[in-house]
Amino acid sequence: MRWDDLFNDLEGQLERELNAETTDLRLHEERQRLEKLSLRTRLSNVVRSVGLSGAVRLRIVLVSGDTVVLRPTALGRDWLAAELVDAETVRAKCVIPLSAIAGVLLNDEQTMASLAVESDGAGRQVERVGFPFVLRDLCRRRRSVEIDTRGGVLAGTIDRVARDHLDLAVHPLGTLRRATEIAHYRLVPFWQIHVVRLR
Repeated sequence: MRWDDLFNDLEGQLERELNAETTDLRLHEERQRLEKLSLRTRLSNVVRSVGLSGAVRLRIVLVSGDTVVLRPTALGRDWLAAELVDAETVRAKCVIPLSAIAGVLLNDEQTMASLAVESDGAGRQVERVGFPFVLRDLCRRRRSVEIDTRGGVLAGTIDRVARDHLDLAVHPLGTLRRATEIAHYRLVPFWQIHVVRLR
């Protein structure tokens, strides 16, 4: 009888140790996976959890200290396109470089979604496009923009996009880019840009 108890006790100890080892291995693997997660991946996971056409709202804190509420419409390699959700602004579109994000305020559900395992085949072509490409497209379309920078808000039309900066023909919002309307031209380094609002 005592031998049976001894063997049952040894068997129970062995099972607990094996379970503890398996649990430790899973925790170690999860820590390694989390170490590799980027801000972009976590944003992508939140957006994918609802879908771009869904009603996901993100609260983004910019490096300027401002907080914007938005509905993501596209996520590129290093930028986020969205509709600004604001009582005063109805569906204003914007592009935010990821480098201008100081924080993302998530609820419990969004936090859990952001930690999901990203599937390898989940990427779309637009996710490979960089911020300069988006700016070049706005330049080609001659869209009036309002650019929030570290130095203030600039309004005008993007004339050229170089490797690390753009040329902005500064003119009042609501006016066309005409020589008589242009106050001056401004070179704006990409790293200075917080938000590009399309007007």
